[in-house]
Amino acid sequence: MWERNHTKVKDFILHGLSINGHTQTAIFTLFLGVYILTLVGNVTIIMLVWCNTSLHKPMYIFLVNLSFVEIWYTTTTVPKMLSGFLSENNYISFTGCFLQYYFLFSLGATECFLLTIMGYDRYLAICQPLRYHVLMSSRVCFCLAASCWINGFFWSSVPITIVSQLPFCGENEINHFLCDTGPLLELSCTRDLVTEVTSSVITSLVLLITFFFICISYIFIIQTTVRIPSSSGRRKAFSTCASHLTVVIMYFGGAMYIYIRPSGKHPLYLDKAVAVLYTTVTPLLNPVIYSLRNKEFIDAMKKVMKQLYRI
Repeated sequence: MWERNHTKVKDFILHGLSINGHTQTAIFTLFLGVYILTLVGNVTIIMLVWCNTSLHKPMYIFLVNLSFVEIWYTTTTVPKMLSGFLSENNYISFTGCFLQYYFLFSLGATECFLLTIMGYDRYLAICQPLRYHVLMSSRVCFCLAASCWINGFFWSSVPITIVSQLPFCGENEINHFLCDTGPLLELSCTRDLVTEVTSSVITSLVLLITFFFICISYIFIIQTTVRIPSSSGRRKAFSTCASHLTVVIMYFGGAMYIYIRPSGKHPLYLDKAVAVLYTTVTPLLNPVIYSLRNKEFIDAMKKVMKQLYRI
C-alpha cells in the first residue's frame, strides 16, 4: 500500500555539522588535517611493526590490527563528512548509506573485540608471565586476531540487514554527518518495534560483553600488580596497560553514550560531538597514545630515523 502512496527513497541528504559560513573553511581544514594525520600515524605503526623483528610480538600484532581498523573506520565517515563542507546538499545513495552503516558498525565491533583481546593479552603478560609464550603463541595470536574480524563483520550484519528492510519514503534528510541507527529509524515510514529492539540489543551486547571482559582482565591485573613488592615493578606493570586502558575509556565511553542509554530526546549537537570523538578523534589519538607511552616503540622509531638519516 505504501509503495502506491509514497515515493520510495533512492538517496539521502546528510546535513552534517551545523557550521556557519565564516568558520566552515577552518573546520574543513581542521578535519582534513586530522584525517591525514590519522592515516599517517596508523600507517606508521603498521610499517614500524612490519619492519622491526623486535616488535613481532602478540601485543604489537594486535596493535597492527587495531591500526588497520582505525584507518578504514575513519575513512568510512570522514571523507563523506568533508564533502558536506564543499557542497550545499551532501547526497548519499541508499546503497551507499547502508554500506557506510554496515562498515561503520562492523569495524566498530571489530575494534571492540580487538580491545578485549588486547586486554586479555596484558592479563596473560602480567598475571601468567611464565606461561605467556605458551598461552599466547603465534598460532593463538593469529586465531584471536582473525576471530575479531570474523565476529565483528558477522555480528553487525544482523541489525544492518533488518534496518535496511524497513520502508523508507518521503523524508530523506538525515540530520547527522553519518548514517546511523537512530536517524535511519526516524526516517522509516513505519515504526517497527521488533527492529528497534533487535538492533539496540545486538549493539548493546557487543559493547557490554566486550567491556565486561576487559573489566575482568583489569581486575586480575590490578590484583596481581598490587602484590608486586617494589614500586618500580608496580609502575612498570601498570605502564604496559596504561595506553590500552586510555584507549578503552575514550572509545567505549563515547560509544556507550550513543548506543546504551534510555530512549527519548537527546541534544543533537551533543550526539554529533560524541560521534566526532569516537569516529574521528579517537583513531588519531590511538597511535599517539601507544607510541609515546611505549619505550620499545620509541626505540624502533629512533632506529628507523637513524637509518633514514644515513641514507
